[in-house]
Amino acid sequence: MKKILVIQNKRIGDVLIASLIAANIKKIIPNSRIDYFVYDYTTGVIENNPNIDNIIAINEKDLKKIPTLIKTTWRIRKEKYDIIFDPYSKFQSKFISLFSNAPIRVGYQKKGKSSIFNFHTHKVLPLKEKTLPCGKSIEERVHLVDSVFPLDVPIYSPKLYLTDQEKKYSKLNSYSKPVVMVGILGSTPQKSMPYSYIVKLIDYVTSNFEVNVMFNYAPNQIAEATEIYEACKHQDAIIFDIYESNIRGFISLMNQCKLLIANEGGSVHIAKALDKPTFTIFSPYILKSDWSSFEDGQLHTSIHLLDEKPDLFSTSREDRRKIEEDPTFLYNQLTPEIILKKLTPFLKHHIQ
Repeated sequence: MKKILVIQNKRIGDVLIASLIAANIKKIIPNSRIDYFVYDYTTGVIENNPNIDNIIAINEKDLKKIPTLIKTTWRIRKEKYDIIFDPYSKFQSKFISLFSNAPIRVGYQKKGKSSIFNFHTHKVLPLKEKTLPCGKSIEERVHLVDSVFPLDVPIYSPKLYLTDQEKKYSKLNSYSKPVVMVGILGSTPQKSMPYSYIVKLIDYVTSNFEVNVMFNYAPNQIAEATEIYEACKHQDAIIFDIYESNIRGFISLMNQCKLLIANEGGSVHIAKALDKPTFTIFSPYILKSDWSSFEDGQLHTSIHLLDEKPDLFSTSREDRRKIEEDPTFLYNQLTPEIILKKLTPFLKHHIQ
């Protein structure tokens, strides 16, 4: 039996997308054991996945410590993996890959960059641009597998696997109106809209549609969420006393909601993996073509400032880094009025 390790030390959405590596490699090597090495706060999106046999969870801050990295690498080496996939291909994952002693190590090699160390036995060049509706980020994860193990019919849609108990989630049973989940805050400040804009969007939804609204935010963002809630006009339409602080709880809750409106991030990927309609608001520094997966203008749609003002700024790597440091000015240009031009028909299509 082949032993395979996928190293994906990044955020929730990245880990969910990387689950496609397991889904695809299981088609090529069905009699294999596939383990995932991820940060501990992301495990929820790959739990109960039939294609993943074991999850190795590590604390992000701990892994940045050299003694922990060396100890972890030794632990991986002792497992004697046959194949390692390294979709992130950064220092930590490349270090682990290099010293794992795995005969096959697959990772990305940026064009024009080389190293004296043979971190990966199979170096895959990143795609220049997306060619499929799934978006560049998903396409690249599948490409990583297909470059070494050719796939006849690749799988491009990440899935979440709920237990029977999770499917019976009952906390919303007393609410008869459709429930709209709103991701009010991004995973980082750079991915979060101005609070006043968020309030205007929520007020519009609760004023014009017969729905209940819920907020999604990280547990450490409760103060900001409360501030936004207290600024909203129709607090009676907002379900603020139900909140799930862990990923599996949010997945169960999102599975009972009608749709999601959110800043781009992990919650969007979760909703899509549950086949829930999504409206995504992109931060100006994010490349929409990388992350706008399966958008058809109806089930999934989004808005980016460059959609409306294409000449306002550049998408070069250097400019995006500058914008990421402080996207406030550009975020302010993406006004609620601009967003509502796209959001209104989306809501009308899904909420009768």
